[in-house]
This record gives sequence, C-alpha cells and structure tokens, in this order.
Amino acid sequence: MAQERVVVVGAGGIAGAWFPNLVKERVVVAGVVDLDVARAKKRIAEYGLDAPAGSDLRAMLAEARPDFVIDLTVPEAHCAVTCAALEAGCHVIGEKPMAASMAQARRMVGAAGKAGKLYMVSQSRRWVPQHDSIQRAIAGGRIGGLTTVNCDFYIGAHFGGFRDEMPSPLILDMAIHQFDLARYMAGVDPVAVYAKEFNPAGSWYKGDAAASCIFEMSNGVIFTFRGSWCAEGCHTSWHGDWRFIGRKGTILYDHDQEPHGQVVAGNTGFNRPLKPLALPRSTLKHGGMHGALREMLAFLRTGKKPQTECRDNIKSLAMVFAAMDSARKGKRVPVKW
Repeated sequence: MAQERVVVVGAGGIAGAWFPNLVKERVVVAGVVDLDVARAKKRIAEYGLDAPAGSDLRAMLAEARPDFVIDLTVPEAHCAVTCAALEAGCHVIGEKPMAASMAQARRMVGAAGKAGKLYMVSQSRRWVPQHDSIQRAIAGGRIGGLTTVNCDFYIGAHFGGFRDEMPSPLILDMAIHQFDLARYMAGVDPVAVYAKEFNPAGSWYKGDAAASCIFEMSNGVIFTFRGSWCAEGCHTSWHGDWRFIGRKGTILYDHDQEPHGQVVAGNTGFNRPLKPLALPRSTLKHGGMHGALREMLAFLRTGKKPQTECRDNIKSLAMVFAAMDSARKGKRVPVKW
C-alpha cells in the first residue's frame, strides 16, 4: 500500500475525477476539506474512506500532516488554498487554471520557492496518447524544424450558469487547454500575441465567446488559435483540431483520431514528392488526472520534477491573460510571466 498521505480540498464535481485515481494508487486520504462539510462527508462515504471531513483547511493540515494537498477549489480560491498548504509544509497539485490573475499566480510561485515545496498544475490534456505521440515526433525532428502551429476550436456549448455571464468565457475558461497544449506539443514558449475577442450575432453568452489569436513563440514559431463556444454544427474536438508545419513535412490531428502526416521524399518537382510520416508510438500508461497524479507520486518517491511544475505552467496562464489584454487594447502585447 502506498505510504503517501493527501488532503483533498474541494469535494465538488471535479472531485469525482480524482478520488477513483487516489483509490487506484492506494494513496492514504487523510482528510477532505470543503466549505460544505456534508459534501465532504458524502465523498468520503462514496469511496469508503476512513478520513475526517472539515471546513478549516489549516486545522486539517495541522491534524492530518499530509505529504501533499490536491486543490480542487474554484480558480478564485486557488491562491489562498495553495499558499496555505505550501506554508504548512505540503507539496500541492492543483486544478487548472493556476490562478484567477497573474498577480496571484506569481504569489503562488513565490510561495512554493519560499517553502521549498513543489506546486504543480494538473493540465490533464498533456496526458493523452495522441498528444504524447505528436510531442515526440516534433521533438525528434520528424518534420524538421517547426515553423507553424494552427489550432481550431469550434463547439456550440450550451452550459447555462456562470459561463454565460463571464466577460471572456472562451479564452479564460477554455483556451488554457489549447495554449498549454501548443507549448507542450511544439516545445516552444510564448513571446507576444495579437488577439481579437468578439461575440458573434446570435450568441447566448453575455461576454465574448469567440476569439482569434496570433502568438509569436520562441524559435520563430507562429501559433494561431481560432475558436468559438457558440458555433453550431461541424464541431471540432474538445482538444481542438491541429496542424503542425515543419521544414520537412506536416502533422495533422483532428477529431481525436490518430495523428498523421507527410514528409518530403525528394528534392525535385513543382510539388516535392511526399511519403507518409510514421509517428512514434505513445508510451503513456495513465491518462488525464491519473497521469498528473502519477507524476506527483513519482516526484515524492524519486524527486523527478513534474512537467507542469508551477514555474513552467505559469507561462501557459500568461498566454491567457496576454490574449485578453491584447483584445482590450487592440494591439500586439508581450507575454509576461
């Protein structure tokens, strides 16, 4: 049985995706914290756990003395919860997005450094076999030096509730996934962005539910994102539909199918002869939140730093806030973290 002890903070809907993995990995759940203690108790009973429930995080941490904390609260609470856990001497894994503002995110990174503890963000879409395969292909030079990355995201999403009232629902609540995936699969970081947010006629959202963004990335790569959450018909994947262009070829990935591509096979002719691209097989064994949890456990056992450690993941969050800033100002802005 695993010896690691965890306190879970937040017992709402997203917790249902975490507790089964904790059970599978036999992590000792040493406490569940929620403002609604009855909800915390319900989760404990649902998974047959022997753990206390409470609403006072600091008291629970002092009593349970966990090795790490899982923060499943709303984004507005991430900073307070994460900083409290770090100050109590715990490592932390939190749900995306890291924070509700860049100022909060920088405070959290600083708190991790001051405490000498790990804070990582669960960007669950990094642990998807197709994304791992693309990352390996690009990093291995299968299509030559990368020049261009395009992502389209079009979904007619009738959520109801808070998203319908948000000022920037697409970029703030969703695009963090695609922005982080672009960094991960392409192996580049953001430099600057020009973005346009808008709300198409007929939209059921109060805020801007659509956007087009052009990011300048490191190594001269250009990443474009086009998306809408009020696009009826012909939906893309929730991961987005992607094109990666390198000096020797192209990779396509859409509708969650296996990525495929072509590379140049000769150096003559108006259109150079092409051949199918063989992408490397993914070695991922655990996907989504399970993959994130496994990286935290690997860190605790071996010291290997997770790929979404806060000093890296803040770059993905910076893309979100820079895109919104560019849209408000109507001009290109640098991406700062």
